[in-house]
Amino acid sequence: MINENIKHFRKTRGMSQEEMAVKLNVVRQTVSKWEKGLSIPDADVLIEMANLLDVSVSQLLGIEESIHSNGNLAEELAELNEQLARKKQKEKLLYQANQKRGLILFVSFLSMMITMSVKNEVVSILMAGICMLIAAIVLYRNLALFTSLTTDDLRIGIFRVTTLCNISILIIGIVFAFLSAVDVINFSENGEKLFAMVLLSCIMVFIGIVSPKLPYNRHTGLRLPWTVRDEDTWKIAHRILGFISFPMVLLYIACALTISDFEIVSVVTMLIWISIPGGISYIYFYKKYHSNKK
Repeated sequence: MINENIKHFRKTRGMSQEEMAVKLNVVRQTVSKWEKGLSIPDADVLIEMANLLDVSVSQLLGIEESIHSNGNLAEELAELNEQLARKKQKEKLLYQANQKRGLILFVSFLSMMITMSVKNEVVSILMAGICMLIAAIVLYRNLALFTSLTTDDLRIGIFRVTTLCNISILIIGIVFAFLSAVDVINFSENGEKLFAMVLLSCIMVFIGIVSPKLPYNRHTGLRLPWTVRDEDTWKIAHRILGFISFPMVLLYIACALTISDFEIVSVVTMLIWISIPGGISYIYFYKKYHSNKK
């Protein structure tokens, strides 16, 4: 890049940023911005700089002499400025995304602290629930920002539907927990198990439907270390998840209704449900990675 070339040739000539600035009639901070890639010198200044450093303009631009001789310096600089503008825009979006992620993590952590520290069950449910809803809403409102950094796929609608479904499930859980805490609803032990089974089954079915449609991203979906590193691995994992979800729900319901230990059945079902696409996609990723290394 031009910033690295300016710095390299300046140091080769044993010239400080201050000395170059004086000879080019600019301030030292301007030279510093050029070398950090924060701005691009104008065409006239670039020509003067090339003469000062005893190199060609093409060398400063990092292009072939033949290309420069047939091209237009203004066009080259315009293209570099456009690249710089895109870089700055991406850095700005990344900064904004990190701020939103930080807010989501803070609110989620606050929810955990409330759950552990507040003794009153009703107050704990309400406060923790509000925190989790805030985190989910922040995520929903910034889906375009998050996904623009990790995918070029414009099908953001599926992300919105998935996030809205998560928010709906969260609201249902908060409402039922609150009503149960204030004794408006009294579940028997079997009633609690049935409610949990239906809710979990609905979640699995929904995820099975949307998984094959989710574009490659790092925010929503089966975010395993290997699936977020490779798009093909991501697609395989989510296709398998979509294929096995409905059969797993049927198996889960059958086991939950016939086996007395409901908690164990639920945990084992979740582990198998995640392990199958996770394991197969890891094998694919491992073979692909090692074959590429060879």
